[in-house]
Formats: sequence, structure tokens, C-alpha cells
Amino acid sequence: MATTTLNIIGCGRVGRALARLWAQDGAFTIQDVLDRRLEQSRAAVAFIGQGTAVDAVGQMRAAGAWMLTPPDDQIVACCAALAASGLLAAGNIVFHCSGALPSRDLAPAAARGAVVASVHPLKSFADPASAAQTFGGTYCAAEGDAAALAVLRPAFERIGGSVSEIDPGFKTVYHAASVIVCNYLTALLETGLRCYEKSGFERETALRMMEPLVRETLDNAFRLGTVQALTGPIARGDHAVVAHHLEALGAWEPRIATIYRQLGAVAVELARAQGKADADALAAIERMLAGK
Repeated sequence: MATTTLNIIGCGRVGRALARLWAQDGAFTIQDVLDRRLEQSRAAVAFIGQGTAVDAVGQMRAAGAWMLTPPDDQIVACCAALAASGLLAAGNIVFHCSGALPSRDLAPAAARGAVVASVHPLKSFADPASAAQTFGGTYCAAEGDAAALAVLRPAFERIGGSVSEIDPGFKTVYHAASVIVCNYLTALLETGLRCYEKSGFERETALRMMEPLVRETLDNAFRLGTVQALTGPIARGDHAVVAHHLEALGAWEPRIATIYRQLGAVAVELARAQGKADADALAAIERMLAGK
């Protein structure tokens, strides 16, 4: 059976990494590559190691599959341009790799008879070459037409992806989760750094101090689960310590006190599930965190 041809529109970092892997593996034959400018298309082809660079949709040939990997806010426009081009045939696969957008945003292609899907690799693609090398084991959230996923699932699995289907109605919540555990974790560490600095430590010293604690906490969370990994004053039901924290943070930096209150409310839920702290003490802490 012939390998499916794949055209790429908007060949960004995700598109380049995936296309390189598929070109090497043979899951797809990379055919035409269109980026913002011809020189970018050529650079993408050079990185992928296969394909023909073009600078307009009209220069692209018919293909069995189309991957749209421009910035998220351009996916719908790219799909509309593709649908208007007359290049799509019934049964063609059109898919994107956005974690925030559902496959239904590819409606213009579906209206032309294409089957549509979305497969989002839960991975950082800051460096496409490194991402391609370390792609094995990457979890991928997929949703869309069954006929499209029947081709895309094995294509992603062949290059090391672990594909699971996601409810498209809650895809935005899924993407928010990814932002929280990745981007907001970085922001949380910065918040802790500022507290250490306020207490008199140099920033570089604070980073060195934090590292073993942060790494041990992450190890425990993934080894034991978040409920059993919780330690500290809320896990103990220590109302007085939490009260002192809120008083000190509120007097110095109310924004950080707010972060403490909001995350503390989640910690109370974990402590209840853990079952070690006194229930009345946890209820009192919960009221205090809520400002009651």
C-alpha cells in the first residue's frame, strides 16, 4: 500500500519536528511545504529532509493528508484558504496540532468532504531538532473524525507518541491544565524566589536552596500521588502557622497573599483526602483562607 502524501501549511516548530520524524520513519511522504515566505518554506524543507517548498496554496499539489501548523490564531484562516483552493478531495485528511482549538474549527475543510482531526503532542517544541530527538514517549491528545484518527493514531505511534482521545468539549480546559502545570509552575517558582529574596537571600542562593526541595516534591507527587505528597502546615492542620503566613504576606505583598490563599484552598482539599489532620482544624484553616 502506498504511503500517504502529506502537505504542510504553516510549517512552524511543531510541524517541522513531526514532519522530520515522519520523513525518516516513512509514515507519510512529505510533499509540499508552505510557510509565510518562500525562504521559510525552503528552510523547513531543509530541516525536514524531504518535500518541495512553495510560496502559495495554489502551487500545492493534491495530497492525501494536510497538516496545518501555523500559530493557533491562523489555523482557521489557513483552513478556509485551503478549502477555497479546490485542492481538497472527499476523504482527504486535514488536521492541526493545537492544544487549544478543537477539530471542529476545521469546518471549512469538512464542508468540502475532508475528514478532520486534531492531535496535540504534550511537549515543548522550543527547539525542533531536540524535540524530534526526544519525541519518543510523548503523550498526544487526539479528537476528530474516526476515519482521520484511524490514519493519524498509528502515524503518531510509529514515531513514539502515546495517543489518547480527548473530549473536544473540554479541550480548552485540557490546554489550561497544560499551561498551569508548565507555565504557571514557572511563575509559582518565581513567586517563591521573591519571598526568599525578601527574607534576605541572594537570588542565586535562593535558587540553589530551592532546587532539592522542588525536585523532591515533584518526585513525591509523581511517585506517591498529590494527596500523599502534600506536607507542611496545612497537611498538619496547623492553623497558627497559616495565620502568621497570611499576616506577613498581606502586610508585604497582597498579590502573593492572594496566591497563598487560593493554592491553600486546594491544599486543604488534599489534606482532607490524606486524612491525617484534624477535620475541625482544616475547616478553620479553610475559613481563614477564604477571609471569613
